[in-house]
Amino acid sequence: MTRKYFGTDGIRGTVGEYPITPDFMLKLGWAMGRVLARESGRARVLIGKDTRISGYMFESALEAGLSAAGVDVALLGPMPTPAIAYLTRTFRADAGIVISASHNPFADNGIKFFSTAGTKLADELEERIEAMLDESLTTVAADRLGKAMRIDDAAGRYIEFCKSTIPNRVSLHGLRMVLDCAHGATYHIAPSVFRELGAEVSLVGASPDGLNINRDVGSTSPASLRAAVIQQSADLGIAFDGDGDRVLMVDADGREIDGDDILYLIARDRHQRGQLVGGVVGTLMTNFGLAMALENMGIPFERAKVGDRYVVERLLANDWQLGGESSGHIVCADVQSTGDGIVSALQVLAIMISEGKPLHTLLAGLEKVPQVLVNVRLTPGSDAKALMASPAVKDAVAEAEAELGDEGRVLLRPSGTEPLIRVMVEGRAHLDVEGLAQRLAAQVEGELG
Repeated sequence: MTRKYFGTDGIRGTVGEYPITPDFMLKLGWAMGRVLARESGRARVLIGKDTRISGYMFESALEAGLSAAGVDVALLGPMPTPAIAYLTRTFRADAGIVISASHNPFADNGIKFFSTAGTKLADELEERIEAMLDESLTTVAADRLGKAMRIDDAAGRYIEFCKSTIPNRVSLHGLRMVLDCAHGATYHIAPSVFRELGAEVSLVGASPDGLNINRDVGSTSPASLRAAVIQQSADLGIAFDGDGDRVLMVDADGREIDGDDILYLIARDRHQRGQLVGGVVGTLMTNFGLAMALENMGIPFERAKVGDRYVVERLLANDWQLGGESSGHIVCADVQSTGDGIVSALQVLAIMISEGKPLHTLLAGLEKVPQVLVNVRLTPGSDAKALMASPAVKDAVAEAEAELGDEGRVLLRPSGTEPLIRVMVEGRAHLDVEGLAQRLAAQVEGELG
C-alpha cells in the first residue's frame, strides 16, 4: 500500500499546512481509536509532546478524536519521546502518541505512534489507520465516549527508570558536566537524572518558551555546548535533540562525540565484559571506520536503512541488542525499546566511571574516516527518487565511486523527515571527499533546474 501520510518517522510537516492541521489531527485520533477499538475493545492511549507551542492545539484535537472513537486518553504533558515509549509499556496502554517534530524548528510538528510494547507502530497498523482516514467520522454513543485523565507523576516515573539502567554502584559524584536540552522535552527531566546520580550540572537550552526549541542549541547545533564546556572547564557535555531520542556528547576539550563514537564505546565495553549479545546494527550512514573497528574486535556488524525504526527491525530479526545511527539515535534494547538520549548517555558515563578514563582516551581505538554530508533542498513538486535515478546523477555517482575505489563510499538518499536529498561521501584521509560531495550535490541541484 502506498502511504499518503506516514513517513519513516511518523507524520511530519509545517504547522497549518495539511496534514499538520487541527482538523486532520482530530480525524487522525479518531481513526487510530477506531483501529485500536477493533483490536482490543475498550482501549487506552497515552499522549505526550515536546515543548512546541502547537503541541497544545494538537493534543486537544487528538484527545477529542480518540474520545469520539470511544478510547480513553492519559495525558503526559511535555515528555521525551522515549519516556512515552517506556510509559506506554509500563501502563499496559494500547498505544502511545508523541506530538513532536524532533530536531526540526518550532514551526514544524508531527505525530509518532508507539505500540503497547513501546516500539514503533507496525506498518500494518499504520496502513489500517490511513485507510480509516478515508471513512466518515462518527461518534460513539454518549455512554461509550472515551475519558481523559492526566498522569501527574509521569516525569518522576521516567527519571527513576533512567537511573535504573546503570548499576547501583555507579555514582557521578565529582563529575562536572554541561547539559544542553535544546529547549525541548528533556528540560525538566535530564537535569534531575544526572543531579540525583551525583553530578555537578550546569545547563544550556533548558528554558523553553514554545518557540525556541532547537534554535541554535541541542544535538544539531552543538557549538553552544562546546563553548560552555570549555569555558567552565567541565569534564564533558551532553546534548539532546528537541524530543530527547538523540544524544551527542562533547569531551573536555570540546571535541564532538557522535552516535558512531557512542556505539563504539558501548559495544567495546559489553564485548570486553562478555555481555554483548550478537552484534551491532548501524545504518547506511555509519562511518566506515566504526565498521572496521568492530570487525577488528570480532563483533558482527550490519547496516540497516536510515531511521531508528529500521535499526530496531534488524535488532529484532537478529535477536541482537545494540544499534544506532551517527546522528545520535542509540538503541540499547536490553533496557529500552527505542532510541533514548538520556539512557544512552548514562551507558557512556558508566563506562567512564568504571574505567576511570576520560572520553578521548576511551575512544583511542576508533579511527573514523572523513565523511561529508551535503543536503540538497528539493523544490516544490520535485521527485527525489526520479532525480537520483536520472542518467546525469547516476553517471556522477559512478565517477565518484571510481575515484574512491575500495577506500570510500557514496550514498544518495531522500530524507524521511524533510524535503531534502542527502549526499554523503566518505573515504580515507588522502581522498578529496569534500570536493566529491560538493560535486555530486551540484549535479543534483543542476537536475532541479
